[in-house]
Amino acid sequence: MKIVIPGGSGQVGSILARAFLVGGHEVVVLSREPCCAPWRVVRWDGVTVEDCWAKDIDGCDVVINLAGHSVDCRYNERNRRLIMDSRVQSTRVIGKAIAAAVRPPAIWLQSSTATMYSHRYDAANDEATGILGGVEDDVPDTWRFSIDVAVAWEQAVREADTPNTRKVLLRSAMTMSPDRGGVFDVLLRLVRCGLGGTSGDGKQYVSWIHDSDFVRAVNWLIAHDEIQGAVNLASPNPLPNAEFMRGLRRAWGIRIGLPATEWMLKIGTFLLRTESELVLKSRRVVPGCLEESGFKFEFADWNSAAQDLCFRWREASADAVRTLPSAASDRKSLPVAQ
Repeated sequence: MKIVIPGGSGQVGSILARAFLVGGHEVVVLSREPCCAPWRVVRWDGVTVEDCWAKDIDGCDVVINLAGHSVDCRYNERNRRLIMDSRVQSTRVIGKAIAAAVRPPAIWLQSSTATMYSHRYDAANDEATGILGGVEDDVPDTWRFSIDVAVAWEQAVREADTPNTRKVLLRSAMTMSPDRGGVFDVLLRLVRCGLGGTSGDGKQYVSWIHDSDFVRAVNWLIAHDEIQGAVNLASPNPLPNAEFMRGLRRAWGIRIGLPATEWMLKIGTFLLRTESELVLKSRRVVPGCLEESGFKFEFADWNSAAQDLCFRWREASADAVRTLPSAASDRKSLPVAQ
Protein backbone atom coordinates (compact mmCIF):
# COMPACT_ATOMS: atom_id res chain seq x y z
CA MET A 1 0.00 0.00 0.00
CA LYS A 2 0.92 3.64 -0.40
CA ILE A 3 0.23 5.51 2.84
CA VAL A 4 0.33 9.31 3.15
CA ILE A 5 0.65 10.76 6.66
CA PRO A 6 0.12 14.54 6.90
CA GLY A 7 1.66 15.81 10.12
CA GLY A 8 3.52 12.54 10.48
CA SER A 9 6.81 13.96 11.79
CA GLY A 10 5.79 13.77 15.46
CA GLN A 11 5.91 10.85 17.88
CA VAL A 12 2.71 9.11 16.77
CA GLY A 13 3.46 9.67 13.10
CA SER A 14 6.93 8.22 13.49
CA ILE A 15 5.51 5.14 15.26
CA LEU A 16 3.15 4.51 12.36
CA ALA A 17 5.66 5.34 9.61
CA ARG A 18 8.24 2.93 11.08
CA ALA A 19 5.69 0.14 11.34
CA PHE A 20 4.38 0.63 7.80
CA LEU A 21 7.91 0.78 6.40
CA VAL A 22 8.81 -2.49 8.13
CA GLY A 23 5.63 -3.96 6.67
CA GLY A 24 6.88 -3.21 3.16
CA HIS A 25 4.56 -0.29 2.43
CA GLU A 26 5.41 3.00 0.73
CA VAL A 27 5.23 5.86 3.24
CA VAL A 28 5.01 9.57 2.48
CA VAL A 29 5.00 12.09 5.33
CA LEU A 30 3.75 15.64 4.78
CA SER A 31 5.53 18.09 7.06
CA ARG A 32 5.88 21.84 7.48
CA GLU A 33 9.55 21.28 8.31
CA PRO A 34 10.90 18.37 6.24
CA CYS A 35 13.82 16.45 7.74
CA CYS A 36 15.86 13.36 6.95
CA ALA A 37 13.93 10.14 7.53
CA PRO A 38 13.88 6.55 6.24
CA TRP A 39 10.66 7.44 4.35
CA ARG A 40 9.92 10.21 1.87
CA VAL A 41 9.08 13.58 3.42
CA VAL A 42 7.29 16.25 1.40
CA ARG A 43 6.83 19.89 2.40
CA TRP A 44 3.36 21.33 2.83
CA ASP A 45 1.87 24.29 4.68
CA GLY A 46 -1.30 22.57 5.88
CA VAL A 47 -3.42 25.39 4.46
CA THR A 48 -3.36 25.32 0.66
CA VAL A 49 -3.70 22.50 -1.88
CA GLU A 50 -0.47 22.32 -3.83
CA ASP A 51 0.49 19.81 -6.51
CA CYS A 52 3.82 19.03 -4.81
CA TRP A 53 1.92 17.04 -2.15
CA ALA A 54 -1.60 16.62 -3.53
CA LYS A 55 -0.25 14.35 -6.26
CA ASP A 56 0.70 11.86 -3.53
CA ILE A 57 -2.90 11.86 -2.25
CA ASP A 58 -4.17 11.03 -5.74
CA GLY A 59 -3.68 7.30 -6.18
CA CYS A 60 -2.62 6.47 -2.61
CA ASP A 61 -4.42 3.79 -0.60
CA VAL A 62 -4.57 5.38 2.85
CA VAL A 63 -4.41 8.90 4.30
CA ILE A 64 -3.74 9.29 8.03
CA ASN A 65 -3.98 12.95 9.00
CA LEU A 66 -2.18 13.73 12.27
CA ALA A 67 -1.50 17.41 11.65
CA GLY A 68 -1.98 19.90 14.47
CA HIS A 69 -0.07 22.30 16.70
CA SER A 70 1.04 20.69 19.97
CA VAL A 71 -1.35 21.05 22.92
CA ASP A 72 1.62 20.95 25.30
CA CYS A 73 1.52 24.71 25.82
CA ARG A 74 -0.35 27.45 27.68
CA TYR A 75 -3.77 28.11 26.20
CA ASN A 76 -3.29 31.83 25.64
CA GLU A 77 -4.99 33.59 22.72
CA ARG A 78 -2.15 32.96 20.27
CA ASN A 79 -1.76 29.28 21.10
CA ARG A 80 -5.52 28.71 21.05
CA ARG A 81 -5.64 30.08 17.53
CA LEU A 82 -2.70 27.91 16.45
CA ILE A 83 -4.20 24.77 18.01
CA MET A 84 -7.61 25.31 16.43
CA ASP A 85 -6.52 26.59 13.01
CA SER A 86 -3.77 24.04 12.48
CA ARG A 87 -6.25 21.20 12.98
CA VAL A 88 -9.28 22.55 11.15
CA GLN A 89 -7.41 24.08 8.21
CA SER A 90 -5.23 21.02 7.59
CA THR A 91 -8.26 18.75 7.77
CA ARG A 92 -10.18 20.88 5.28
CA VAL A 93 -7.28 20.98 2.85
CA ILE A 94 -6.87 17.20 3.01
CA GLY A 95 -10.58 16.89 2.27
CA LYS A 96 -10.20 19.16 -0.76
CA ALA A 97 -7.23 17.14 -2.06
CA ILE A 98 -9.14 13.86 -1.68
CA ALA A 99 -12.22 15.35 -3.34
CA ALA A 100 -10.14 16.49 -6.32
CA ALA A 101 -8.27 13.19 -6.73
CA VAL A 102 -8.86 11.12 -9.84
CA ARG A 103 -8.15 8.01 -7.74
CA PRO A 104 -9.04 8.95 -4.16
CA PRO A 105 -7.78 6.84 -1.24
CA ALA A 106 -10.02 4.05 0.01
CA ILE A 107 -9.81 5.29 3.61
CA TRP A 108 -9.12 8.55 5.41
CA LEU A 109 -8.07 8.06 9.04
CA GLN A 110 -8.37 11.39 10.81
CA SER A 111 -6.74 12.10 14.14
CA SER A 112 -9.09 13.26 16.91
CA THR A 113 -8.87 12.96 20.66
CA ALA A 114 -10.39 11.09 23.60
CA THR A 115 -10.29 14.41 25.45
CA MET A 116 -13.62 15.30 23.85
CA TYR A 117 -15.46 13.08 26.34
CA SER A 118 -16.80 14.38 29.62
CA HIS A 119 -14.73 14.68 32.79
CA ARG A 120 -16.31 11.85 34.77
CA TYR A 121 -15.65 9.03 37.24
CA ASP A 122 -18.97 7.15 37.34
CA ALA A 123 -18.82 5.22 34.04
CA ALA A 124 -16.67 4.70 30.98
CA ASN A 125 -17.20 6.49 27.68
CA ASP A 126 -17.58 4.37 24.56
CA GLU A 127 -18.56 5.63 21.11
CA ALA A 128 -22.25 4.73 21.46
CA THR A 129 -23.09 5.89 24.99
CA GLY A 130 -20.20 8.18 25.91
CA ILE A 131 -21.01 11.70 27.09
CA LEU A 132 -19.27 14.49 25.20
CA GLY A 133 -17.70 17.14 27.38
CA GLY A 134 -17.99 20.90 27.50
CA VAL A 135 -21.09 21.25 29.66
CA GLU A 136 -19.76 19.98 32.99
CA ASP A 137 -20.14 22.23 36.03
CA ASP A 138 -17.14 24.02 37.47
CA VAL A 139 -14.57 22.98 34.85
CA PRO A 140 -11.92 25.45 33.67
CA ASP A 141 -12.37 27.36 30.43
CA THR A 142 -9.27 25.66 29.05
CA TRP A 143 -11.02 22.28 29.35
CA ARG A 144 -14.00 23.56 27.36
CA PHE A 145 -11.63 24.90 24.72
CA SER A 146 -10.22 21.41 24.18
CA ILE A 147 -13.75 20.13 23.55
CA ASP A 148 -14.43 22.96 21.10
CA VAL A 149 -11.28 22.02 19.19
CA ALA A 150 -12.23 18.34 19.04
CA VAL A 151 -15.76 19.08 17.84
CA ALA A 152 -14.58 21.52 15.15
CA TRP A 153 -11.87 19.05 14.08
CA GLU A 154 -14.33 16.22 13.54
CA GLN A 155 -16.89 18.49 11.91
CA ALA A 156 -14.33 19.49 9.28
CA VAL A 157 -14.01 15.81 8.33
CA ARG A 158 -17.75 15.27 8.15
CA GLU A 159 -18.18 18.31 5.90
CA ALA A 160 -15.60 17.08 3.38
CA ASP A 161 -17.25 15.87 0.16
CA THR A 162 -15.41 12.57 -0.32
CA PRO A 163 -18.08 9.98 -1.19
CA ASN A 164 -15.58 7.39 -2.44
CA THR A 165 -13.40 7.49 0.67
CA ARG A 166 -14.30 5.87 3.98
CA LYS A 167 -13.75 8.18 6.95
CA VAL A 168 -12.66 7.08 10.42
CA LEU A 169 -12.19 9.49 13.33
CA LEU A 170 -9.44 8.35 15.67
CA ARG A 171 -10.41 9.41 19.18
CA SER A 172 -7.04 8.46 20.57
CA ALA A 173 -5.97 8.20 24.17
CA MET A 174 -2.33 8.81 25.12
CA THR A 175 -0.11 6.56 23.01
CA MET A 176 2.57 5.01 25.21
CA SER A 177 5.88 4.21 23.55
CA PRO A 178 9.51 4.20 24.74
CA ASP A 179 10.47 6.92 22.23
CA ARG A 180 12.34 9.83 23.78
CA GLY A 181 10.25 12.93 24.30
CA GLY A 182 6.92 11.08 24.27
CA VAL A 183 4.39 11.03 27.09
CA PHE A 184 5.70 7.75 28.52
CA ASP A 185 9.24 9.11 28.54
CA VAL A 186 8.05 12.17 30.47
CA LEU A 187 6.15 10.08 33.03
CA LEU A 188 9.07 7.69 33.44
CA ARG A 189 11.44 10.59 34.02
CA LEU A 190 9.27 11.65 36.96
CA VAL A 191 9.37 8.12 38.35
CA ARG A 192 13.14 7.86 37.93
CA CYS A 193 13.55 11.17 39.79
CA GLY A 194 11.36 10.00 42.66
CA LEU A 195 8.50 12.32 41.68
CA GLY A 196 6.16 9.74 40.16
CA GLY A 197 3.51 9.76 42.84
CA THR A 198 -0.21 10.51 42.74
CA SER A 199 -1.31 13.61 40.83
CA GLY A 200 -4.03 15.64 42.53
CA ASP A 201 -6.41 13.34 44.40
CA GLY A 202 -5.41 10.44 42.12
CA LYS A 203 -9.02 9.56 41.32
CA GLN A 204 -9.03 10.96 37.78
CA TYR A 205 -8.97 8.21 35.17
CA VAL A 206 -6.07 7.79 32.75
CA SER A 207 -6.86 6.40 29.31
CA TRP A 208 -3.91 5.03 27.39
CA ILE A 209 -2.91 2.68 24.58
CA HIS A 210 0.31 0.72 24.08
CA ASP A 211 2.09 1.69 20.85
CA SER A 212 1.97 -1.89 19.55
CA ASP A 213 -1.81 -1.98 19.97
CA PHE A 214 -2.11 1.47 18.42
CA VAL A 215 -0.35 0.28 15.26
CA ARG A 216 -2.36 -2.95 15.21
CA ALA A 217 -5.61 -1.04 15.66
CA VAL A 218 -4.81 1.31 12.77
CA ASN A 219 -4.07 -1.69 10.53
CA TRP A 220 -7.32 -3.30 11.71
CA LEU A 221 -9.31 -0.20 10.77
CA ILE A 222 -7.71 -0.11 7.34
CA ALA A 223 -8.59 -3.76 6.73
CA HIS A 224 -12.20 -3.64 7.99
CA ASP A 225 -14.31 -1.80 5.45
CA GLU A 226 -17.40 -1.94 7.64
CA ILE A 227 -15.93 0.42 10.27
CA GLN A 228 -16.44 4.14 9.86
CA GLY A 229 -17.11 7.19 11.98
CA ALA A 230 -15.73 7.73 15.49
CA VAL A 231 -13.50 5.01 16.97
CA ASN A 232 -11.90 5.14 20.42
CA LEU A 233 -8.26 4.08 20.34
CA ALA A 234 -7.69 3.23 23.97
CA SER A 235 -7.00 0.24 26.18
CA PRO A 236 -10.19 -1.40 27.51
CA ASN A 237 -8.84 -0.85 31.03
CA PRO A 238 -8.40 2.83 31.95
CA LEU A 239 -7.49 3.26 35.59
CA PRO A 240 -7.26 5.98 38.24
CA ASN A 241 -4.11 8.07 38.25
CA ALA A 242 -2.97 6.70 41.61
CA GLU A 243 -3.10 3.11 40.29
CA PHE A 244 -1.56 4.14 36.97
CA MET A 245 1.48 5.73 38.60
CA ARG A 246 1.80 2.87 41.10
CA GLY A 247 1.94 0.41 38.19
CA LEU A 248 4.62 2.45 36.45
CA ARG A 249 6.73 2.67 39.61
CA ARG A 250 6.40 -1.09 40.12
CA ALA A 251 7.43 -1.79 36.52
CA TRP A 252 10.53 0.39 36.91
CA GLY A 253 11.40 -1.02 40.32
CA ILE A 254 10.81 2.04 42.50
CA ARG A 255 8.46 1.76 45.47
CA ILE A 256 7.97 5.41 46.41
CA GLY A 257 7.07 8.49 44.41
CA LEU A 258 6.38 11.93 45.82
CA PRO A 259 2.78 13.03 45.22
CA ALA A 260 1.78 16.37 43.71
CA THR A 261 -1.31 18.20 44.98
CA GLU A 262 -3.62 20.04 42.60
CA TRP A 263 -2.21 23.45 43.50
CA MET A 264 1.34 22.16 43.03
CA LEU A 265 0.41 20.82 39.58
CA LYS A 266 -1.15 24.13 38.57
CA ILE A 267 1.98 26.01 39.58
CA GLY A 268 4.25 23.42 37.96
CA THR A 269 2.38 23.32 34.66
CA PHE A 270 2.31 27.13 34.61
CA LEU A 271 6.09 27.25 35.03
CA LEU A 272 6.50 24.57 32.35
CA ARG A 273 4.24 26.58 30.01
CA THR A 274 1.61 23.86 29.72
CA GLU A 275 -1.89 23.14 31.13
CA SER A 276 -2.96 21.14 34.18
CA GLU A 277 -5.85 19.67 32.16
CA LEU A 278 -3.38 17.17 30.69
CA VAL A 279 -2.99 15.69 34.18
CA LEU A 280 -6.15 16.49 36.14
CA LYS A 281 -8.98 15.78 33.70
CA SER A 282 -10.56 12.34 34.16
CA ARG A 283 -10.47 10.50 30.84
CA ARG A 284 -12.36 7.24 31.23
CA VAL A 285 -12.55 5.99 27.65
CA VAL A 286 -13.04 2.43 26.35
CA PRO A 287 -12.80 0.98 22.80
CA GLY A 288 -16.35 -0.21 22.21
CA CYS A 289 -16.17 -0.16 18.41
CA LEU A 290 -12.84 -1.98 18.20
CA GLU A 291 -13.85 -4.74 20.58
CA GLU A 292 -17.25 -5.21 18.94
CA SER A 293 -15.50 -5.67 15.59
CA GLY A 294 -13.35 -8.48 17.05
CA PHE A 295 -10.09 -6.64 17.74
CA LYS A 296 -7.97 -8.24 20.50
CA PHE A 297 -5.54 -6.17 22.52
CA GLU A 298 -2.03 -7.49 23.08
CA PHE A 299 -1.58 -5.15 26.07
CA ALA A 300 -5.01 -4.73 27.61
CA ASP A 301 -3.82 -4.07 31.18
CA TRP A 302 -1.44 -1.36 32.33
CA ASN A 303 0.87 -3.57 34.41
CA SER A 304 1.96 -5.72 31.47
CA ALA A 305 2.14 -2.68 29.18
CA ALA A 306 4.30 -0.74 31.65
CA GLN A 307 6.68 -3.68 32.07
CA ASP A 308 7.14 -3.99 28.31
CA LEU A 309 7.63 -0.24 27.86
CA CYS A 310 10.17 -0.02 30.69
CA PHE A 311 12.10 -2.97 29.24
CA ARG A 312 12.19 -1.40 25.79
CA TRP A 313 13.16 2.00 27.24
CA ARG A 314 16.11 0.39 29.00
CA GLU A 315 17.08 -1.51 25.84
CA ALA A 316 17.01 1.70 23.79
CA SER A 317 19.17 3.47 26.39
CA ALA A 318 21.66 0.59 26.40
CA ASP A 319 21.84 0.65 22.61
CA ALA A 320 22.50 4.39 22.68
CA VAL A 321 25.36 3.90 25.14
CA ARG A 322 26.86 1.08 23.04
CA THR A 323 26.95 3.33 19.98
CA LEU A 324 28.97 6.01 21.80
CA PRO A 325 32.74 5.97 21.18
CA SER A 326 34.74 4.64 24.11
CA ALA A 327 36.76 6.98 26.24
CA ALA A 328 39.93 5.26 25.05
CA SER A 329 39.14 5.78 21.40
CA ASP A 330 38.28 9.39 22.17
CA ARG A 331 41.70 9.88 23.75
CA LYS A 332 43.42 8.27 20.77
CA SER A 333 41.71 10.66 18.42
CA LEU A 334 42.90 13.75 20.32
CA PRO A 335 45.93 15.60 18.91
CA VAL A 336 49.16 15.15 20.85
CA ALA A 337 50.61 18.33 22.30
CA GLN A 338 54.05 19.16 20.94
